Amino acid sequence: MVAIIGIGFASLFFLPATRFEEKSRMVTIYRDQTQKSAVLAAFEEAGILRFNSLLGIAGAPFNIWDKMKPGRYEIKKGQSIIDIVRMLKNGRLAEVKLVINRVRTKPELARLISKQFFTDSLEVVQFLQSADSLSALELDTALLFTKIIPDTYNFYADASMTVILEKLKAASTKFWLKNNRLQKAESLGLSPEQVYILASIVDEETNYAEDKYKIASVYLNRLAKQMPLQACPTIKYAMNDFTITRIYEKYLSNPSPYNTYRVKGLPPGPICTPSPKTIDIVLDAPKTSYIYFVAKSDFSGYHHFSENYEEHNRYAKEYQKKLDEYMEKKRTEKK
Repeated sequence: MVAIIGIGFASLFFLPATRFEEKSRMVTIYRDQTQKSAVLAAFEEAGILRFNSLLGIAGAPFNIWDKMKPGRYEIKKGQSIIDIVRMLKNGRLAEVKLVINRVRTKPELARLISKQFFTDSLEVVQFLQSADSLSALELDTALLFTKIIPDTYNFYADASMTVILEKLKAASTKFWLKNNRLQKAESLGLSPEQVYILASIVDEETNYAEDKYKIASVYLNRLAKQMPLQACPTIKYAMNDFTITRIYEKYLSNPSPYNTYRVKGLPPGPICTPSPKTIDIVLDAPKTSYIYFVAKSDFSGYHHFSENYEEHNRYAKEYQKKLDEYMEKKRTEKK
């Protein structure tokens, strides 16, 4: 009878042990939580196992508590205790996804990274702002974002900042080697970094691809004529206030090198991580004679494009009038 009970108990270690209905669940083991009690607590909190104590019993012969690799583990529905113990013993970590879309600032990127990796945002910001840390990767603080192509990247949760940036940098190199992008940049008289910076401005101007092509042509024409870009999104970046909806005269005196109303040419770095599509739009920008553009007064998000200041000024006054009326209406409604 004792033998039968023993066999029955032992079989529990090989039977499905999970208690969730999804295909899988994640459990994260942090660097300072590889002790037995902390690991079992993490499994309990994640609602993984039907009998949490079995993991503690099965893990002892394998001595996994002294060898646990911190990280994120994927537990699949129906896995047995033995399968899970082997996974923990061998340190078979699940990958985490770093999804990068439009990022404007280093603190914003730091928060994105800290959500997925074993580091806090302050540590990440310090790394991203450290000339010494970045120079070891042949990067610098101003042009760092030019090496980040928005995409989804797979890592392990214990990846260091060096590993993360090396992968992003490699992906950027691969991106520029495709589709004649380097040759197109050269034909524009720009480096890949300069194309990226210009694309970041275009990306902040509008969400409409049709207008992006024309806006890119405007800025290329201004660069060719050595005119100030006078790009409103750079003012928002210079002031570190992306909620600004109207650029007032007082903003234009900001001494920041990103103020393209005061400083000719491109700013020293990008003002966001532009989409790959927008980078290609800049590379494939049409030849036009446009020098000016202004938002349409119907607030559709599209723009009027002009070759001369007189026409542009007429459209600009029309837009300002409509905007004044809209703002006044909002103020009245609040009273």
